[in-house]
Amino acid sequence: MKKNIVLFILLFLTIFNNANTKENLMILELKYGKVEIELFNDVAPNHVKRFKTLANEGKYDGVVFHRVIDGFMAQSGDVKFGNSSSPDFNISLAGTGGSDLPNLKAEFSNTSHERGTLSAARSADPNSANSQFFICLDTAPHLDRQYSAFGKVTKGMEFIDMIKKGVSQSGTVDNPDKIISLRSKN
Repeated sequence: MKKNIVLFILLFLTIFNNANTKENLMILELKYGKVEIELFNDVAPNHVKRFKTLANEGKYDGVVFHRVIDGFMAQSGDVKFGNSSSPDFNISLAGTGGSDLPNLKAEFSNTSHERGTLSAARSADPNSANSQFFICLDTAPHLDRQYSAFGKVTKGMEFIDMIKKGVSQSGTVDNPDKIISLRSKN
């Protein structure tokens, strides 16, 4: 009898863990291919919730990668001025907007900003993250415990590497690549 109870508990935990893992997987579709991102709900639950909400509402679809610095990071997520399908689209303002939702409080952690890390973009105010995010193209330890890391690319990093890079040190991109779609993995 005890053996059956233990087996039942192990089976339940396995099923729950798999469902929870799948719940925190996102698919980012670029013109180059599909990218799988695992979200870290246990590290930055509020950032994960915001990212999933905006993604599953289609708010990131058509949003450009307005700032891309080779060897550093690719930034996107300005749903106000960076959505190339919106009448508010303004490439010169991309990177200055957010969503209609309130800013998020920082969720700094010991999660390293290594190649593939997904993190919240913000202004100088640590509590100003809203909708914008960046993906590290290389290790960036100077960002550790300064920015809210909330996920990591698990498949398709080669497609992130193909995103058009900025032409200057600022990373500003002329005719930038955009997100085709971003949704939770079903």
